Amino acid sequence: MKALIALLLLACSLGAYAAIDTYEFQSEAERERYRTLTEELRCPKCQNQNIADSNAPIAMDLRQEIFRMLEDGRSNSEIVEYLVDRYGEFVRYRPPINAQTILLWFGPAVLLLVGFGVVAGIVIRKRRASAEPAGKTLTEAERQRLANLLDNKDS
Repeated sequence: MKALIALLLLACSLGAYAAIDTYEFQSEAERERYRTLTEELRCPKCQNQNIADSNAPIAMDLRQEIFRMLEDGRSNSEIVEYLVDRYGEFVRYRPPINAQTILLWFGPAVLLLVGFGVVAGIVIRKRRASAEPAGKTLTEAERQRLANLLDNKDS
């Protein structure tokens, strides 16, 4: 029984020995650039995690590649363009505004405005319908007939 408990404790603690990326940077500014880049780029496998937070093997490779390119002296835009060329615009959390992404940027706002317009139209139509007195909807002949029916009912 003790051996089973020891084995379970060992299995649970293996996560603490997971590989952690440790890179030696030449300056604090370069470390900050690395951190910024890995936080603004999306992991191609995880899809909703950035490269910094993902434990996927491809994210580890991308962190290593970003570090290598920083060591080579490449700019942030060159690194991002390299990754976009390789994995597509999906790796960016904030894609640029262009013809391909215009719907992504402005589509939700347009749908929201259309929704407000529909709701406003319904509300205005309901208010107009409730504001009209009921007598205005009957023609003169219908009013006369209604009066005759009411008179006959009373007698």
